Amino acid sequence: MANQLKMAEVDAILALHRRRWSIRRIAKALGIHRDTVSRYVRGEPGSNQARAPIGPSADQAANSPTTTDASAEPASDSNQARAPLGSTPAAMDRQRHPSLCEPWRPLILDKLQAGLTAQRIYQDLVSDHGFPGKYHSVRRFVLRLGRGQPLPFRRMECAPGDEAQVDFGTGVPITGPDGHRRRTHVFRIVLSHSRKGYSEVVHRQTTEEFIRCLENAFWYFGGVPKVVVLDNLKAGVEQPDWYDPELNPKLRSFGEHYGVAFLPTKPRTPRHKGKIESGIGYVKKNALKGRTFYSLEEENRHLLDWEQNVADLRIHGSMRQQVAKVFAEVERPALRPLPAQRFPLFAEARRTVHRDGHIEIGRAYYSVPPEYLGRRVWVRWDSRLVRIFNTRFEQIALHVWHEPGRFSTHRQHIAAEKVSSVERGAAWILGRIRLLGPQSARWAEGVVQARGIEGVRVLQGLLALSKRHHADELERACEVAHSHGAYRLRTLRELIGRHEPKQQEFVLTEEHPLIRPMSEYQQFVHHAIQKGAS
Repeated sequence: MANQLKMAEVDAILALHRRRWSIRRIAKALGIHRDTVSRYVRGEPGSNQARAPIGPSADQAANSPTTTDASAEPASDSNQARAPLGSTPAAMDRQRHPSLCEPWRPLILDKLQAGLTAQRIYQDLVSDHGFPGKYHSVRRFVLRLGRGQPLPFRRMECAPGDEAQVDFGTGVPITGPDGHRRRTHVFRIVLSHSRKGYSEVVHRQTTEEFIRCLENAFWYFGGVPKVVVLDNLKAGVEQPDWYDPELNPKLRSFGEHYGVAFLPTKPRTPRHKGKIESGIGYVKKNALKGRTFYSLEEENRHLLDWEQNVADLRIHGSMRQQVAKVFAEVERPALRPLPAQRFPLFAEARRTVHRDGHIEIGRAYYSVPPEYLGRRVWVRWDSRLVRIFNTRFEQIALHVWHEPGRFSTHRQHIAAEKVSSVERGAAWILGRIRLLGPQSARWAEGVVQARGIEGVRVLQGLLALSKRHHADELERACEVAHSHGAYRLRTLRELIGRHEPKQQEFVLTEEHPLIRPMSEYQQFVHHAIQKGAS
């Protein structure tokens, strides 16, 4: 049975034949046997052509003047097959004038599968295969293949208890007694499986308000989902990044307390949280539109009643089931249990470490390790404790809360170079002086005994002298000064280098040939007294 080719391949053979390509070259470019190409060029019976060959045959082309595509006469309508019913003019035109890229369709498909762009494919066709067309021909052909068309969005459905989506929208302004209107923001969270929601109105989108609304929602649901998908709102995300976003530290601690992970969406990609996007619109159009409220409490009571009596009782358009029923039967049991207590409230802020190694909180000052001088740190405080963290959120200091004007300084936070010897005490200084020698230690101990607390600074002066004079000189001077009972640093300075002899000690001799015994002196005194009495 003869080989049957597709209409596109037949058109490619005829188009290349009109451009004066040889049968061998056509067969090599299209990957088709030469005999098959020759048969279609000659238009022999048995080929699956729906119309006669367009242009002259190989034999006619050899005996006729060279023609171009623009001058080639198309076949008459009577020789062409009728276009299928419903064909568009563009499709009919493509059948009559196939793309110059058609002969390389398999090659182009392979390159597209490899991820190459239309520009790269055009370059390869020109350099490797002698492509005669322009870049735009390749680009149109690639688009026609459907590779340049966007893919449809994929719907992502979640298992019960796996995910919740959260966002803020514009609430109804609160009208005050004076008629002044203050704007509000409506917080809404939706469980992705059951579409169960919770809404709350706040005046500001701060981190504290965001956490409080999340916590109220978890206790309203009676459980915690595994993941919360949120927009890159400033209250929760400090630095948006699709791959590694930087969450607010307080929100991170809140997640650790409740065992929930926060996943910000890709910046400027609202379709990543489509459930809450439609949920915000549902609240604004159904619950709040056309209403007036005079207090935040009034608006929140209305939203709570609306959630229970309207939103929960609706048949959801995608699930075709009642929201309250799916939540109670399927999703509520799948939520994680709540912790024993709510998230502890605290204040936090960034602070820069001052030159004195302290930070300021509430007009009181707290020390940090010396290596953080001049750097930024995170501080969390409540009515009892002040906790200081580094940028990796590792605790580096812990203090008791102090009243304004007080300093809290841990001794280990003072650099060793900044602790004076006076602060270290007399015992520490004496220990350093003992290293100089025994005479220096003896003189130093005498200083402490003679002068008390003011002698500590004298010992500090002795240590300073040890940096300028040899230990032997100090030992000799201390020995002389101690022998004279001189415990002034000025005396020690004068003695250093002068080699003054120490004071000699005289010992009295009681027995000697020239010394009479004491008994004789006793008798002499006794006789003298008696003689005077007579």
